Amino acid sequence: MGVLPRHLAGPGQADLETIWSFPSDDGWHLHQGLGGMVFAISPCARLWTRFAPKPEERGQGTWSIGMDRVPFGLRAWEIAFDATTPAELLRDVHAELLDLYLGDRHSGQDHLFEDAKAPHEVYTPLLTHGWSHNVKTDGTQNFLPPDGLGGVRHRYATTGSDGPVWRAWGGYPSEPYWQARFSAGAPTTLAAAFTASLISTEPLHRTVKHIPFHTRRHLYAAPAGAPQPLNRPTPAIPPTGHTTGRTR
Repeated sequence: MGVLPRHLAGPGQADLETIWSFPSDDGWHLHQGLGGMVFAISPCARLWTRFAPKPEERGQGTWSIGMDRVPFGLRAWEIAFDATTPAELLRDVHAELLDLYLGDRHSGQDHLFEDAKAPHEVYTPLLTHGWSHNVKTDGTQNFLPPDGLGGVRHRYATTGSDGPVWRAWGGYPSEPYWQARFSAGAPTTLAAAFTASLISTEPLHRTVKHIPFHTRRHLYAAPAGAPQPLNRPTPAIPPTGHTTGRTR
Protein backbone atom coordinates (compact mmCIF):
# COMPACT_ATOMS: atom_id res chain seq x y z
CA MET A 1 0.00 0.00 0.00
CA GLY A 2 1.07 3.62 -0.44
CA VAL A 3 1.53 5.67 2.72
CA LEU A 4 2.28 9.26 3.75
CA PRO A 5 3.89 11.25 5.31
CA ARG A 6 7.32 10.06 4.32
CA HIS A 7 9.10 10.86 7.58
CA LEU A 8 7.02 8.22 9.40
CA ALA A 9 6.95 5.48 6.75
CA GLY A 10 9.90 3.37 7.93
CA PRO A 11 13.00 2.37 5.96
CA GLY A 12 11.43 0.21 3.24
CA GLN A 13 13.71 -1.76 0.90
CA ALA A 14 17.10 -0.14 1.48
CA ASP A 15 19.36 -2.29 -0.69
CA LEU A 16 22.48 -1.15 -2.55
CA GLU A 17 20.81 -1.25 -5.95
CA THR A 18 18.08 1.05 -4.65
CA ILE A 19 20.36 3.54 -2.93
CA TRP A 20 23.48 3.62 -5.14
CA SER A 21 23.24 4.33 -8.85
CA PHE A 22 26.96 4.82 -9.42
CA PRO A 23 28.18 3.75 -12.88
CA SER A 24 30.65 0.91 -12.29
CA ASP A 25 31.70 1.11 -15.95
CA ASP A 26 32.84 4.73 -15.40
CA GLY A 27 35.51 4.14 -12.79
CA TRP A 28 33.45 3.77 -9.61
CA HIS A 29 34.76 0.97 -7.39
CA LEU A 30 32.67 -1.12 -5.00
CA HIS A 31 34.43 -2.75 -2.05
CA GLN A 32 33.42 -5.18 0.69
CA GLY A 33 34.72 -4.57 4.20
CA LEU A 34 34.55 -6.35 7.53
CA GLY A 35 31.26 -6.94 9.33
CA GLY A 36 29.14 -6.50 6.22
CA MET A 37 30.47 -3.01 5.48
CA VAL A 38 30.24 -1.95 1.84
CA PHE A 39 31.69 1.20 0.31
CA ALA A 40 31.99 2.83 -3.09
CA ILE A 41 34.75 5.19 -4.23
CA SER A 42 34.61 7.67 -7.11
CA PRO A 43 37.14 7.65 -9.97
CA CYS A 44 38.93 10.66 -8.43
CA ALA A 45 39.21 8.77 -5.09
CA ARG A 46 38.02 11.85 -3.15
CA LEU A 47 34.30 11.08 -2.93
CA TRP A 48 33.08 7.97 -1.16
CA THR A 49 29.92 6.42 0.24
CA ARG A 50 29.63 3.66 2.81
CA PHE A 51 27.07 1.41 4.45
CA ALA A 52 28.01 0.00 7.85
CA PRO A 53 25.29 -2.28 9.26
CA LYS A 54 24.82 -2.51 13.02
CA PRO A 55 21.56 -4.44 13.50
CA GLU A 56 22.00 -4.51 17.27
CA GLU A 57 21.73 -0.70 17.50
CA ARG A 58 18.58 1.40 17.34
CA GLY A 59 19.52 3.00 14.02
CA GLN A 60 20.62 -0.41 12.64
CA GLY A 61 23.73 1.07 11.07
CA THR A 62 24.82 4.08 9.06
CA TRP A 63 24.82 5.23 5.45
CA SER A 64 27.62 7.78 5.04
CA ILE A 65 28.83 10.12 2.30
CA GLY A 66 32.21 11.82 2.56
CA MET A 67 34.37 14.15 0.49
CA ASP A 68 38.15 14.32 1.00
CA ARG A 69 40.25 17.30 -0.03
CA VAL A 70 42.78 14.95 -1.60
CA PRO A 71 42.45 11.21 -2.27
CA PHE A 72 42.19 9.41 1.09
CA GLY A 73 43.24 12.62 2.83
CA LEU A 74 41.73 15.24 5.11
CA ARG A 75 37.92 15.14 5.24
CA ALA A 76 36.16 18.18 3.77
CA TRP A 77 32.64 17.22 4.84
CA GLU A 78 30.47 14.25 5.72
CA ILE A 79 26.80 13.27 5.73
CA ALA A 80 25.40 10.41 7.81
CA PHE A 81 22.00 8.70 7.84
CA ASP A 82 20.69 6.03 10.17
CA ALA A 83 19.93 2.81 8.31
CA THR A 84 16.32 3.25 9.47
CA THR A 85 15.98 6.37 7.28
CA PRO A 86 13.37 5.85 4.52
CA ALA A 87 15.17 4.34 1.53
CA GLU A 88 13.60 6.79 -0.89
CA LEU A 89 15.24 9.73 0.89
CA LEU A 90 18.62 8.01 0.69
CA ARG A 91 18.11 7.22 -2.98
CA ASP A 92 17.25 10.80 -3.87
CA VAL A 93 20.26 12.28 -2.02
CA HIS A 94 22.66 9.80 -3.66
CA ALA A 95 21.14 10.52 -7.09
CA GLU A 96 21.73 14.26 -6.53
CA LEU A 97 25.24 13.47 -5.32
CA LEU A 98 26.03 11.68 -8.56
CA ASP A 99 24.59 14.58 -10.58
CA LEU A 100 26.80 17.04 -8.69
CA TYR A 101 29.87 14.88 -9.17
CA LEU A 102 29.29 14.42 -12.90
CA GLY A 103 28.48 18.11 -13.32
CA ASP A 104 31.76 19.10 -11.66
CA ARG A 105 33.70 16.53 -13.65
CA HIS A 106 32.37 17.67 -17.01
CA SER A 107 32.36 21.42 -16.34
CA GLY A 108 35.57 21.85 -14.39
CA GLN A 109 33.63 23.46 -11.53
CA ASP A 110 33.74 22.41 -7.87
CA HIS A 111 30.22 22.48 -6.43
CA LEU A 112 31.07 19.57 -4.14
CA PHE A 113 33.37 21.99 -2.31
CA GLU A 114 31.89 25.42 -3.09
CA ASP A 115 28.13 24.98 -3.35
CA ALA A 116 26.35 28.27 -4.01
CA LYS A 117 22.79 27.22 -3.15
CA ALA A 118 21.33 29.37 -0.35
CA PRO A 119 20.02 27.71 2.85
CA HIS A 120 16.47 29.03 2.36
CA GLU A 121 16.21 26.76 -0.68
CA VAL A 122 16.46 23.84 1.76
CA TYR A 123 13.74 24.91 4.17
CA THR A 124 11.29 27.04 2.18
CA PRO A 125 9.67 23.88 0.71
CA LEU A 126 9.01 22.72 4.28
CA LEU A 127 7.16 25.97 5.03
CA THR A 128 5.04 25.67 1.89
CA HIS A 129 3.97 22.21 3.06
CA GLY A 130 2.65 23.42 6.39
CA TRP A 131 5.70 22.84 8.58
CA SER A 132 6.07 25.25 11.51
CA HIS A 133 9.14 27.41 12.06
CA ASN A 134 10.84 28.76 15.16
CA VAL A 135 14.17 30.51 15.61
CA LYS A 136 16.16 29.96 18.81
CA THR A 137 18.72 32.21 20.46
CA ASP A 138 21.45 29.56 20.17
CA GLY A 139 21.82 30.16 16.42
CA THR A 140 19.52 27.37 15.27
CA GLN A 141 16.08 27.26 13.72
CA ASN A 142 13.67 24.34 13.74
CA PHE A 143 11.08 23.22 11.21
CA LEU A 144 8.45 20.75 12.44
CA PRO A 145 5.75 18.88 10.51
CA PRO A 146 2.09 19.31 11.48
CA ASP A 147 2.11 16.00 13.37
CA GLY A 148 5.19 17.03 15.40
CA LEU A 149 6.79 13.62 14.81
CA GLY A 150 9.88 14.70 12.94
CA GLY A 151 11.81 17.81 12.14
CA VAL A 152 14.67 19.61 10.46
CA ARG A 153 17.13 21.76 12.38
CA HIS A 154 19.36 24.32 10.69
CA ARG A 155 22.38 25.78 12.48
CA TYR A 156 22.63 29.12 10.70
CA ALA A 157 25.11 30.73 13.13
CA THR A 158 28.35 28.80 12.78
CA THR A 159 30.70 30.92 14.90
CA GLY A 160 31.78 28.99 17.98
CA SER A 161 29.34 26.17 17.27
CA ASP A 162 29.85 22.47 16.82
CA GLY A 163 27.64 19.77 15.41
CA PRO A 164 25.86 19.33 12.08
CA VAL A 165 24.68 22.32 10.07
CA TRP A 166 21.56 20.38 9.08
CA ARG A 167 19.93 17.67 11.17
CA ALA A 168 16.68 15.85 10.36
CA TRP A 169 14.75 13.16 12.19
CA GLY A 170 11.57 11.12 12.11
CA GLY A 171 9.55 10.11 15.16
CA TYR A 172 9.45 11.59 18.64
CA PRO A 173 12.21 14.21 19.18
CA SER A 174 13.34 12.50 22.40
CA GLU A 175 13.55 9.10 20.73
CA PRO A 176 13.73 9.49 16.93
CA TYR A 177 13.28 6.45 14.73
CA TRP A 178 15.88 7.80 12.28
CA GLN A 179 18.27 10.74 12.00
CA ALA A 180 20.26 12.45 9.24
CA ARG A 181 23.20 14.82 9.78
CA PHE A 182 24.95 17.15 7.30
CA SER A 183 28.29 18.53 8.51
CA ALA A 184 29.64 22.00 7.83
CA GLY A 185 30.85 22.18 4.23
CA ALA A 186 28.39 19.59 2.92
CA PRO A 187 26.76 20.89 -0.28
CA THR A 188 23.52 22.71 0.46
CA THR A 189 22.22 21.18 -2.77
CA LEU A 190 22.27 17.75 -1.10
CA ALA A 191 20.37 19.04 1.92
CA ALA A 192 17.81 20.56 -0.47
CA ALA A 193 17.45 17.23 -2.29
CA PHE A 194 16.84 15.60 1.08
CA THR A 195 14.08 17.98 2.19
CA ALA A 196 12.46 17.89 -1.26
CA SER A 197 12.24 14.11 -0.96
CA LEU A 198 11.15 14.35 2.68
CA ILE A 199 8.03 16.40 1.90
CA SER A 200 7.24 14.76 -1.45
CA THR A 201 3.56 13.86 -1.75
CA GLU A 202 4.30 10.73 -3.78
CA PRO A 203 3.22 7.86 -1.48
CA LEU A 204 5.77 5.25 -0.42
CA HIS A 205 5.01 1.56 -0.83
CA ARG A 206 5.06 -0.22 2.52
CA THR A 207 3.59 -3.37 4.04
CA VAL A 208 2.14 -3.05 7.53
CA LYS A 209 4.87 -5.20 9.09
CA HIS A 210 7.55 -2.82 7.76
CA ILE A 211 6.00 0.32 9.27
CA PRO A 212 7.31 1.32 12.72
CA PHE A 213 4.69 0.37 15.31
CA HIS A 214 4.63 3.74 17.07
CA THR A 215 4.02 5.70 13.83
CA ARG A 216 1.29 3.53 12.28
CA ARG A 217 -1.63 5.52 13.65
CA HIS A 218 -0.12 8.74 12.29
CA LEU A 219 0.15 7.47 8.69
CA TYR A 220 -2.58 7.53 6.09
CA ALA A 221 -3.01 5.32 3.06
CA ALA A 222 -2.86 6.92 -0.39
CA PRO A 223 -3.03 5.47 -3.90
CA ALA A 224 0.52 4.71 -5.02
CA GLY A 225 1.76 7.23 -7.58
CA ALA A 226 -1.01 9.71 -6.80
CA PRO A 227 0.44 12.93 -5.32
CA GLN A 228 -1.70 14.52 -2.62
CA PRO A 229 -2.86 18.16 -2.61
CA LEU A 230 -0.46 20.54 -0.90
CA ASN A 231 -1.06 22.87 2.01
CA ARG A 232 0.59 26.15 1.04
CA PRO A 233 0.63 28.80 3.79
CA THR A 234 2.56 32.00 3.32
CA PRO A 235 6.30 31.22 3.79
CA ALA A 236 8.08 32.80 6.73
CA ILE A 237 10.85 35.26 5.93
CA PRO A 238 14.23 33.47 6.04
CA PRO A 239 16.52 34.69 8.84
CA THR A 240 19.18 37.12 7.77
CA GLY A 241 22.74 37.46 8.95
CA HIS A 242 24.86 34.34 9.40
CA THR A 243 24.15 31.58 6.91
CA THR A 244 26.07 28.58 5.72
CA GLY A 245 25.51 29.02 2.00
CA ARG A 246 26.02 31.53 -0.77
CA THR A 247 23.66 32.89 -3.37
CA ARG A 248 24.43 32.24 -6.97
